[in-house]
Amino acid sequence: NDEMYLEKLVLRPRHIEFQVLADRYGNVIHLGDRDCSVQRRNQKLIEEAPARCLTPELRERMGAAAVKAAKAVGYENAGTVEFLLDPDREHFYFMEMNTRIQVEHCVTEMVTHTDLVGEMIRVAAGEVLSFSQDDIQLHGHAIECRINAEMPEKNFMPSPGTISQTHLPGGNGVRVDTAAYDGFEITPYYDSMIAKVIVLGRNRTEAIAKMRTALEEMVVVGVQTNLDFQYSILENETFCAGEANTSFIERFLAGEV
Repeated sequence: NDEMYLEKLVLRPRHIEFQVLADRYGNVIHLGDRDCSVQRRNQKLIEEAPARCLTPELRERMGAAAVKAAKAVGYENAGTVEFLLDPDREHFYFMEMNTRIQVEHCVTEMVTHTDLVGEMIRVAAGEVLSFSQDDIQLHGHAIECRINAEMPEKNFMPSPGTISQTHLPGGNGVRVDTAAYDGFEITPYYDSMIAKVIVLGRNRTEAIAKMRTALEEMVVVGVQTNLDFQYSILENETFCAGEANTSFIERFLAGEV
């Protein structure tokens, strides 16, 4: 068989995704976008909402495409439609749809003032969506850092063990999702993520500053974490300028950005 399948190569794209919600009565909405471009080996490290690289017109086009995709398959409940965005920030391509709640749903909750998990439960119980597309407004800028039990200086080797002491950051606009506590065992059998730190600022600059403060406050003793590595990203000029794409981490580790 001499048939060939060609797939478009998109070099240094942005990873942009849209949160969707759908009920069994055909109502489908999106709750804005997230920029998940800061990732290592295709695993996200930092997520933001909304994506700084999108214009209002492009956000509308991509959101409409996400809703259209969900409607086309008769989707029900929460899901995420993921796209690759060309460096020209004009052309975007469907990548996949995650048919579940995602780790980074928190930043969407922060900027839309919604409870996605609560809405999922209501939809699963047969209720109609409790809000419409017109009700969704984006407020401020949210950033999430995934805190992993790993050693970035040793090629991100996992660091299982027992947490002897932990102190979580707090304050206005700071949220931490975790199951960790003093005496909590980090086993080698599962994902290395032990916490998510999420902040909300009036704008991206404020959110970055608030995240730096939150990471400074966080203490985890007993296992190694990527706290310092995450902090170094937040000080990087390319990241702070909002120019990080999916190749950012590799270039950051190589000292190219």
